[in-house]
Amino acid sequence: MKKAGLITGGALKAAGNAIHEGMSTYDLDRVIHDYIVSHGAKPSFLHYSGYPASACISVNDTVIHGIPSKSEKLKKGDIVSIDVGAYIDGYHGDSAKTFAVGEISPEAQALMDSTEQSLYAAIEAVRPGARIGDISHIVQEYNESRGFSVVRQYVGHGVGRDLHEDPEVPNFGRAGHGPRLVPGMVIAIEPMINQGGAQVKVLPDGWTVKTVDGKLSAHFEHTVAVTADGPVILTLAE
Repeated sequence: MKKAGLITGGALKAAGNAIHEGMSTYDLDRVIHDYIVSHGAKPSFLHYSGYPASACISVNDTVIHGIPSKSEKLKKGDIVSIDVGAYIDGYHGDSAKTFAVGEISPEAQALMDSTEQSLYAAIEAVRPGARIGDISHIVQEYNESRGFSVVRQYVGHGVGRDLHEDPEVPNFGRAGHGPRLVPGMVIAIEPMINQGGAQVKVLPDGWTVKTVDGKLSAHFEHTVAVTADGPVILTLAE
């Protein structure tokens, strides 16, 4: 899983380095696809339940599952959430990050900062004997205390031989509740946080999820292993 995670993190880093104003989300998807394949892995998302691309690329008010398009061009001031998975030697990695296209508004930066910081705060709580609800509560409290809202229809999950496994890892919940973490578990923690209300809608394509109020959304994710010595983030790039 370290190998899968390293390729996943590397693909996400390559995407971040490639992002520029005027670039299509289709071309950004090709960067990710080519990186994963060149490292001997397969894109976990390609053809997963019929998904047509190697990455989910979600711009501004798109929360998750944005389908890359030749016609969708990135503009200065956009924020772009990229969700990537790589499959190699029977295991998956899964990671996401929201990037800025040039200079962005202070409000967009605050949303991105809160979402990312809540991810790392939640990762610090990953240890044997802790509960899923401990992670969930940290993400919820961190973001809601800063005036943001937590998407509830979509959650984190276990990762392993399958891309999505038990247990679910919500971004909201009560500390001290839910399944206990034990050494050897691997989970994807992925805050999906909205600037406005928590309500989302799915477009007719059956994939693209947008905020109902049209306000921005950010998404950060790491695949994390539970060990006796604490959390190990598997999807960091070299």
